Amino acid sequence: MTDTPFFSIRDYRLNFETFDGTYQVLDGVNLDLARGQSLGIVGETGCGKSVTVRNILGLLPSPPAKVISGEILFEGRDLLRISKSEMQRIRGVEIAMIFQDPMTYLNPVFTIGLQMIDVIMAHQRNKPRSEKRNRRQARDHAIEMLRRVHLPNPDQQINNYPHQLSGGMRQRVLIAMALSGNPKLLVADEPTTALDVTIQAQILDLIAELVEELGLSVILITHDLGVVAKICDRVAVMYAGQVVEYGSIEELYDTPLHPYTQGLLQSIPHPEKMMDELAGIPGFLPNLLNPPVGCRFQDRCEKVMAVCKTSSPVGATVSGSHNVACHLIDHGDGDA
Repeated sequence: MTDTPFFSIRDYRLNFETFDGTYQVLDGVNLDLARGQSLGIVGETGCGKSVTVRNILGLLPSPPAKVISGEILFEGRDLLRISKSEMQRIRGVEIAMIFQDPMTYLNPVFTIGLQMIDVIMAHQRNKPRSEKRNRRQARDHAIEMLRRVHLPNPDQQINNYPHQLSGGMRQRVLIAMALSGNPKLLVADEPTTALDVTIQAQILDLIAELVEELGLSVILITHDLGVVAKICDRVAVMYAGQVVEYGSIEELYDTPLHPYTQGLLQSIPHPEKMMDELAGIPGFLPNLLNPPVGCRFQDRCEKVMAVCKTSSPVGATVSGSHNVACHLIDHGDGDA
């Protein structure tokens, strides 16, 4: 595995134009992902995680979404500036996405087999005739993909409708569908949110197994740091449209430096912690229609300083690949 990123986000700024005004949704996002790596993007609801990754595949309508600056580079191609036809060739084939609610993304009036076959046939539109599958071959491929994600009796389940499957089985279908085009990058947008805890663990084990088996690069969106620790090599912590801390799993879990990251880790339930010992992060996300001057976390930070209210912190490398955007680091507070 090389350390050279085959996927990068550079100075990515994105606004939403609404009747109320302009929401500054993403502000200077920078991320790197090497081939074969898994990156977790974490943060509370509304911090910009899903918005960041959905525009990788051009899934945000424009308007209201408006890219202000930046690049999303995939193997040297800027995905923000390619044509619609080129994006269609990439979507599902080179980059695939798993969504969090299978019932929203599976059509209830068609069998899962018909839906998978249509996806497989669509993926091969730009292939040479000699490499194309007919519908019978596409069905065989769909059954093989369902078998790969450990769906029981795939040759029978392929004839079922989505409502005939459990939530975990439907999520396996979405994973099989995403992998049917043999992508290089898999984006999973909170793939376990709608599932119970036992099934969540099974789906995470499945994703980890497929990453190892197929050599995929993965971007996992979640609000659960425990999920990230299970399958990711690296993690980016987002707050109010900005990446506030970024590094390896070991760096962030062993030495969290941003007060927001510390708060997230302290709020994770642990068998050795009494429930009244769990810490919360007071306050709410700032209004991105009119974000505060300076650090966007200032109103919720127990260590806020005067500089935090006047100047936006710039990400600084602390050690190795550990990057933190916090004035406490600038001022030499190693316990930030």
